[in-house]
Amino acid sequence: SNLAPRTSYLVPRDLSVSRDELMNTAHCTSAIVKQLIDKQFLTTYQKEVSRINTTLDTTLSPGNHYHPSPLSPAQQDAYNSIVLQWMSKPVVLLHGVTSSGKTEIYIHLIQQAIERGEQVLYLLPEIALTVQMRERLQRVFGSRLGIYHSKYSDAERVEIWHKQLSAKPYDIILGARSAVFLPFQRLGLVIVDEEHETSFKQQDPAPRYHARSVALVLARQFGAKTLLGTATPSAETYYNASPHLHPVLTPGESSSTPPSCEGRVQAGGGPKYGYVALTQRYQDIELPEIQIVDIKDLRRRKMMSGVFSPTLLVAMRQAFERHEQVILFQNRRGFAPMIECPTCGWVPHCTNCDVSLTYHKALNMLTCHYCGFTYRVPDRCPNCESEDLRGRGFGTEKIEDQLMELFPDIRVARMDLDSTRSRQAYERIINDFSNHRTDVLVGTQMVTKGLDFDNVSVVGILNADAMLNMPDFRAYELAFTMMAQVAGRAGRKHRRGLVLLQTKNPDHEIVRQLVANDVNGFYQNLMEERQAFRYPPFSRLVYVYLKHRDEQLLNTAAIEMASRLRQLFSTRVLGPDKPAVARVKTLFIRKIVLKLELSLNVVQVRQCLREVQRQLLADKRYNALQVYYDVDPL
Repeated sequence: SNLAPRTSYLVPRDLSVSRDELMNTAHCTSAIVKQLIDKQFLTTYQKEVSRINTTLDTTLSPGNHYHPSPLSPAQQDAYNSIVLQWMSKPVVLLHGVTSSGKTEIYIHLIQQAIERGEQVLYLLPEIALTVQMRERLQRVFGSRLGIYHSKYSDAERVEIWHKQLSAKPYDIILGARSAVFLPFQRLGLVIVDEEHETSFKQQDPAPRYHARSVALVLARQFGAKTLLGTATPSAETYYNASPHLHPVLTPGESSSTPPSCEGRVQAGGGPKYGYVALTQRYQDIELPEIQIVDIKDLRRRKMMSGVFSPTLLVAMRQAFERHEQVILFQNRRGFAPMIECPTCGWVPHCTNCDVSLTYHKALNMLTCHYCGFTYRVPDRCPNCESEDLRGRGFGTEKIEDQLMELFPDIRVARMDLDSTRSRQAYERIINDFSNHRTDVLVGTQMVTKGLDFDNVSVVGILNADAMLNMPDFRAYELAFTMMAQVAGRAGRKHRRGLVLLQTKNPDHEIVRQLVANDVNGFYQNLMEERQAFRYPPFSRLVYVYLKHRDEQLLNTAAIEMASRLRQLFSTRVLGPDKPAVARVKTLFIRKIVLKLELSLNVVQVRQCLREVQRQLLADKRYNALQVYYDVDPL
């Protein structure tokens, strides 16, 4: 037949191909392939094909790889100190400034663990970080490396799970928070990189857990060593690792300072964790220069170009002339947080949630970022019929839009939840920026999380005040860490970086500490404030949330539950109150706060909460009431 010449080459060579590959190669239909099978020209069989090979570059076998780069003297000192402190403390904090080369230390520690026959878990807070880190680790460890995170399909993740249970599991697992639940056989080292990141906390849906805390428990079960790495430690980790916060007690004394919620102070009063400081940037690169730009005065004098100050525009233009790159940070996605009718003040709100709708210009839609519902943008105000509807505030989409107007020849990429729905989108954005196929990266907190770009010379923080003014006791901590981290993306090789921080409050203490790089002063003030008001790490918080469609019934239930809790925990119970967003997905919400001493037994507290909930839900009025808990909330 005419098909014979196209398929005969398969037979003498005894080749096997997939059905799809044969149809593409021979340019035939499935009906023709079926005829060949019926005539016994071809035979069919099922073959198990690994999906993992499609997600990883396996060209590097365990015996075909590069050796780790030699450590600098400062890195070697840090490495030696980590190994030494592990002899007495299983958990060590590596507090290294941005671009100090912490990753290279990790690689050397991983290599030593593998040579001892141990497995390694390497946790990252953001899926985007696995793109860059995968390339670095594969160059050294080849196919010993496995990747695991939620952007892989269920089938791919199941296959990695089964491989971890096989006789030849991966020696290294690199992944986001969910990787902490993979099975291990001989775990010897756990690395939690950027340990301060709130992304390690799973908020919704349940189970609600902090991957750092789970990693510590996992390491303890295996007797493994744990390394927490960051340039800006979380308050809990800083407390656990800082010697000056734990004075050594003489016999008979007692400490007035309670232990942290992720560890207990040792008997001598010393810190729970080991502490290693790495204060020198790799290759002696200078820390970036941080300049404050007072946009309140600039707006009054009408000198702003959209969201950009003249100082930032000049710095960006000079960077483009030198063929260097720019990162712009605004921790809000979309085009505008809301639209408003300036005539009557009407603002569109979600019908399911108590929030205003965010305007997305690319889709010309209004979107609720809580329930996901979308609405068409009205042609006119439904309240007064005015056609003058204006966006208020700005998000990453608006920054991208204004950049294209101001610099029409530059290439802009945007990195936020809307632009990174798939694994391929993450990789494309990061690879394009790494290879200088884009000039500006505009992003939310995704761009603050340890990404390493050699050619970035300017970083713009477009609205520092939004972070500083959040109604949360962690606001200053989160603002400082986010701004310090994104500032650290600037100036990696041949030139000192420049960070421009736009704010209406240039004299704010946090802004001044950031400019002066006064990390110790920031943490000292933070600890004094937390201790004075009994907030973590000097207490433990539990948020109790109640939800119901009937607001009046919800109020009654919340008051009753708070009363029952006060019988057990007295003044430690606060509320009930409305949270910042008091209705989501048509359910009204109330919050009760438990501020507990760290000496309280966690198991007994949990039993008390369960019993109170059981008693409350025994009332048939509350059959539809939803109750859930957020322990150590972020």
